[in-house]
Amino acid sequence: MPAPLSGITVVDAATLFAGPLAATILGDYGADVIKVEHPAKGDPARGHGPAKDGVPLWWTSLARNKKTVTLNLSDPDGAQLLRRLLSGADVLIENFRPGTLERWGLGPDVLLAANPRLIVARITAFGQSGPYAHRPGFGTLAEAMSGFAAITGAPDGPPTLPPFGLADGISALTAAQAIVTALYHRDARGGTGQVIDLAIVEPMLSVLGQQAMVYDQLGRVQRRTGNRSVNNAPRNTYRTRDGRWVAVSTSAQAIAERVLRLVGHPEVVAEPWFATGAGRAEHADLLDGHVAAWVAERDLGPVLAAFDEAQAAVAPIYDIADVFADPHFAYRDSITTVDDPVLGPVRMPNLLYRMSRTPGGIRWTGRPRGADNEAVFGALGLSGEDLDRLRTRGVI
Repeated sequence: MPAPLSGITVVDAATLFAGPLAATILGDYGADVIKVEHPAKGDPARGHGPAKDGVPLWWTSLARNKKTVTLNLSDPDGAQLLRRLLSGADVLIENFRPGTLERWGLGPDVLLAANPRLIVARITAFGQSGPYAHRPGFGTLAEAMSGFAAITGAPDGPPTLPPFGLADGISALTAAQAIVTALYHRDARGGTGQVIDLAIVEPMLSVLGQQAMVYDQLGRVQRRTGNRSVNNAPRNTYRTRDGRWVAVSTSAQAIAERVLRLVGHPEVVAEPWFATGAGRAEHADLLDGHVAAWVAERDLGPVLAAFDEAQAAVAPIYDIADVFADPHFAYRDSITTVDDPVLGPVRMPNLLYRMSRTPGGIRWTGRPRGADNEAVFGALGLSGEDLDRLRTRGVI
């Protein structure tokens, strides 16, 4: 059967990284994604991270399943060509500063007047309105201002930022969901196109758990607790005898009881304070000490086997080499192999989820800049001479 988003055309005019990743997700499930890049600069993602044989590795995965075209949108002819492209498209994803598209004559009012079925997803750090709307911003700022960095790290250490694009990734997932919701409204409910205003900082607020409600109702500000949870214990990382690390979680009461019995301290299970997660969190030093001492006396294999037998929650701390070697990930093809025309077989994360009736797939890796100019613009009626003229002027 066809992929679930077959027949949907997405124009990805965004950069770094939330918008492009949202488009990648849609492309994985069958959408026809057309990546629009500046003719000279390209998407900055092409220059991020390591390359092999001149091929940018991040781009190879991020731009999979995308056709690539070049357009200088600040040139009137480039803007006009984008309008023609969008006249038959379903979705535009962009992350220019508010007002930029309007200045180029590409504002949503213009685009929706020409194509009322178009969904315009606008992804910026702080949204299209408000005092900070016109500030330049990246996911790092969202990680800082959402409250995430303030609660991340050791209690006596500085606020800690993630070493990867966490806010961008969360916003990409959110944007993809928002776009599919808008498509459902349009196609299944008899609706029209619309504008999606996604501020990268706002999905971060939603994934930080109970912070907002606790502050609103109790006036409490969550502080840094390292690997510990403010809601339950034991919850931490522990080092094994052979120098490996494991993570233990006891969010459920039954799991907490199993862990403490496993590590040889059934007496604490009978304590009144042990009956609630909050009570256990108040005694985290004691519980961590019991678990850490037991784990430190054993190698990784026996620790994992004992937890598994006790039906208690534990996981080894993996680096990416461990992920590649793990038999469960191998069985599920979580890291899959795709052929690249230059690099040959390359391995990258597989699709986010599996669908039994309408599976998606990775059809190709990221392509060179402008690789599909002739095919995409030719379908709009431009001749080879037209394209040569635009190329000479730097429009494409």
